[in-house]
Amino acid sequence: MAKLKSLFFCRNCGAESSKWIGRCPSCGEWNTYVEEPVGKKSAQPVFASAERSQPQKLEDISAAAYHRINTHNEELNRVLGGGLVPGSLVLLGGEPGIGKSTLALQVALQIPGMTVLYVSGEESLQQIKMRAERIHSRSSDCLFLNETSLENILVHCKERRPALIFIDSIQTISTQSIDSSAGSVSQIKECTATLLRFAKTTHTSVFLIGHITKDGMLAGPKILEHIVDAVLQFEGDHNHVYRILRSLKNRFGSTSELGIFEMRGDGLREVSNPSEMLITSNEEGLSGIGIGAAIDGFRPFLMEVQALVSSAVYGTPQRSCTGFDGRRLNMLLAVLEKRAGFKLSAKDVFLNIAGGLKVDDPAIDLAVIAAIMSSNIDTAIRHLYCFSGEVGLSGEIRPVSRIEQRIYEAQKLGFTKIFIAAANRKGISLEGLSIQVVFVGKVEQMIKEIFGKQ
Repeated sequence: MAKLKSLFFCRNCGAESSKWIGRCPSCGEWNTYVEEPVGKKSAQPVFASAERSQPQKLEDISAAAYHRINTHNEELNRVLGGGLVPGSLVLLGGEPGIGKSTLALQVALQIPGMTVLYVSGEESLQQIKMRAERIHSRSSDCLFLNETSLENILVHCKERRPALIFIDSIQTISTQSIDSSAGSVSQIKECTATLLRFAKTTHTSVFLIGHITKDGMLAGPKILEHIVDAVLQFEGDHNHVYRILRSLKNRFGSTSELGIFEMRGDGLREVSNPSEMLITSNEEGLSGIGIGAAIDGFRPFLMEVQALVSSAVYGTPQRSCTGFDGRRLNMLLAVLEKRAGFKLSAKDVFLNIAGGLKVDDPAIDLAVIAAIMSSNIDTAIRHLYCFSGEVGLSGEIRPVSRIEQRIYEAQKLGFTKIFIAAANRKGISLEGLSIQVVFVGKVEQMIKEIFGKQ
């Protein structure tokens, strides 16, 4: 028998080599080459366009207006930029059990008047029906198929002509033109490229579900993210009910939007006002709690920052934070000790962002300092106070962008006072505001305004 030929592929960028290489010459990553058997491709292509494309001038191209497909999921529409573009290829990734298949099934079952094909290579049709009954979704226009062969999937697509296709997941699909197992670098690359040609030539939207590695990256070659039109990342903590959908790449919209969902027993529920969900009632006057006005993408929301300061039991004080950068916490503690005169070097400091969210907005610094000082002196911050400002190394409070959106969000939720940087005074109008805006320039000034001491 003839010996089966094999090549080495880079798992990061998809580059191929006839021998194993320690460092990829294309992307520079180490130890990413894996060996895969390669067979001769069939002479007949898996999918070919019936009409040969011809080069055209820009003025000769018809500017036909494509109406975006309404997924009837406001959070998903927001992340996609207003809906799903016909002929687009979207990749959805996330950790196992985060809710990728649940979201895809809910969207597939709630689009009326449109033929939808849901292809699953991981679940049987009976398992899909059990999950559909659990989320209480019904639809007569959605067709389900349990298949892993790309050729058979395309045959069904040509017969049924669906307007939207869901494939769960791309790692389980394989083509006969390549002699390697499903999920390999060559299989993922070839199957995705074939689906892209099919989507562009037939104007059929394709929604792919992909796995991620232990490092949190999308499984497969990096070229997979370059092929698709949009890359969506599903994030969240299994110990919390909230899930965040982010756009890492979007050719038809902004990558700054995000969608928030709540995982429940009957599926994913859209969270239209996340501020109300992330803030708990603090009418008892608990110390160590500060409310910060943050913006993620274009969406403002208020979140609860919890801090606990106690005397260090061991020799080295502990610094622990959840949902916040630990190095930035150490910087803020150094500012409090150097600029405001509070000795925290011998105390343990624990910080938590309620709801299991991860915050990168520097405007949350002011709320972090307020919560730490509240716990340190064991005095609660007055009810309905919130904060928005970045803290510098010299103890000054720096301005943040889009401060008016943060103020309006706090006012909408009934807050009575918001502390912002004094440099944000320029360019904002205070007319018609029911919330009191307090301008502060230094950390010690804010502490004095809240607790009446330096």
